[in-house]
Amino acid sequence: MKYKSIFIDLDDTLWDTRANSKESMSEVYEKYKLAQWFPSFEFYYKIYSKKNLELWNLYHFGKITKQELTKERFLFPLLQVGVKDEDLARNLGYDFLMGTATKTKLVKNAIELLDYLSPKYRLFILSNGFREVQFKKIDNSGLSPYFEKVIVSEDAGANKPHPDIYHYALKSTNSRKNESIMIGDNPETDIAGAYNLKIDQIYFANNQEIELDFQPNYVVNSLLEIKDIL
Repeated sequence: MKYKSIFIDLDDTLWDTRANSKESMSEVYEKYKLAQWFPSFEFYYKIYSKKNLELWNLYHFGKITKQELTKERFLFPLLQVGVKDEDLARNLGYDFLMGTATKTKLVKNAIELLDYLSPKYRLFILSNGFREVQFKKIDNSGLSPYFEKVIVSEDAGANKPHPDIYHYALKSTNSRKNESIMIGDNPETDIAGAYNLKIDQIYFANNQEIELDFQPNYVVNSLLEIKDIL
């Protein structure tokens, strides 16, 4: 076998971030009675989601801190409706994170893929997500037994796509670059990061049409297609 170690992204590769986050956000929206300021949950969630994506992109590349991300993504929607309440934003953020950690929806066929991979390879999570919730998400959704180690960017001191997180991952798992492969859904962090370090990649495109300035080793639109590669 060419590969021995498989590094897999968590959010939106295995764990259904979109579905779980929206469910948790809906609960927070109701708890804090945000309907007094927003015409609908969908209106609020659209504002939040757009800003959240922008902030995560900045965070991935080290342009903002974790604290700035967690504060701004909940304060921004409130400011759009004239509510300047940092305490409320902070409470929204905390309850959202704690609620999200309890959600268990997985990407379609995630367990079937892990059942296939786990007897053959060493499996590791490699995530930019926050330490205080990633381990809970993994435990609560039944993913823990499949993974030898969970590596989060806060432990590595760098986010994907920075080379340091990949160096840390290889060293901390005693893995060799030429015997490793990265699976992920984010072309800029998971795939480009591994590509730049000459680690093979499987891009889980999930039917997204995103142009890259390089060709990943493999591109799949469903997790089950990975069984034909590994």
